[in-house]
Amino acid sequence: MIFLKGFIIGISIAAPVGPIGVLCIQRTITHGKWNGLATGLGAASADAVYGFVAAFGLTFISNFLLAQQTWFRLVGGGFLVYLGIRAYFSNPENKAIHTSSPKHAGAYGTTFLLTLSNPMTILSFAAIFSGFGLVDSSIRYGSAALMVVGVFLGSAAWWLLLSSGTNLFRSRLNQKLSWINKLSGVVIAVFGVVALASLVVT
Repeated sequence: MIFLKGFIIGISIAAPVGPIGVLCIQRTITHGKWNGLATGLGAASADAVYGFVAAFGLTFISNFLLAQQTWFRLVGGGFLVYLGIRAYFSNPENKAIHTSSPKHAGAYGTTFLLTLSNPMTILSFAAIFSGFGLVDSSIRYGSAALMVVGVFLGSAAWWLLLSSGTNLFRSRLNQKLSWINKLSGVVIAVFGVVALASLVVT
């Protein structure tokens, strides 16, 4: 039951549309399903890290991350703007040359760091855990670990579904790769600008 709750939490955290989702779709179309999946697994791993912090009640870590959220937003927002500009000005012809050997590790690493750069995710986990009644201090380490595994697999399942679903239409979308790169670049950059603008508002 604990594992199932973690699995559902993983899906609920990953499913909302955001910059990582746009990246996953864009990279799947450009480089293929496995590169898109690697992009999603980076986010799933970061979700598991934050799930671990929330499940084991490591408040000293969450407090530190939240205290440094200004720097995290600055770096994360700036990197999103960079990725957006890079996607917008990317050359589809040159991209096609590299599709035979895409850098899965790079795709994984960028989204892992991007997802970690949003410490507010911890608050999302805390709220969801509370809604599921998972804040009881009597929960044992084994159960907490099982829940974290469920979070990772739930998030990974969503990214597998998204990359596989996108891949089904890849052959058709490849013909329109130029405008897809531009559109996704604009959307990703906008997410970055919003993240940076939030620093001014707060």
